[in-house]
Amino acid sequence: MVYPARIYRADPFEILRKGLSGLPTARVSSAAAFPKLNIWRTGQGAAIVAEMPGINPQKVDITVKENLLSISGERAQPDCGNDARWMRRERSYGQFTRAVTLPFRIDPENVEARYSNGILFIAAGLSDADKPRKIAIKAG
Repeated sequence: MVYPARIYRADPFEILRKGLSGLPTARVSSAAAFPKLNIWRTGQGAAIVAEMPGINPQKVDITVKENLLSISGERAQPDCGNDARWMRRERSYGQFTRAVTLPFRIDPENVEARYSNGILFIAAGLSDADKPRKIAIKAG
C-alpha cells in the first residue's frame, strides 16, 4: 500500500497510530494499581509479593476462589491536624482492592501469607486438578 507523502511530513507516526488504534492500551492509573504486585509460578504453585507500606496487616483481607486472588484493605490517612495544608500528596489513602486472575486454580487450603517491612508475601499452592500428573503407559 502506498501512503501519500503529506502524511509522513505532517506526522511520521500517524500511520502507526491508525494501524494500532483498535488495540487496547495497557495503561493503568497509579491509584488503580495498588498494591503493586510481582507474581511468579513455581512447579507447585505461585508466589505473590505485594508492596503495602504503611498498612496494618490486621486490616488486610486475602481471599482465594478458584483462580481469583483478591487483596483488600484500608490505608489510613495520617492525622496531620486541623490547620495542616497538603503541599504534595502522592500516596493514596482509603480502602483498596486488587484482584488478579491467575492462569490456574489455587487450593484455598494451601495458601500462606506473611507481612514484613511493608511487603506482603503470599505462597499459593496449585489445586490438585491443576497439578501435573505423571501418566503411566500400559503395555499391550
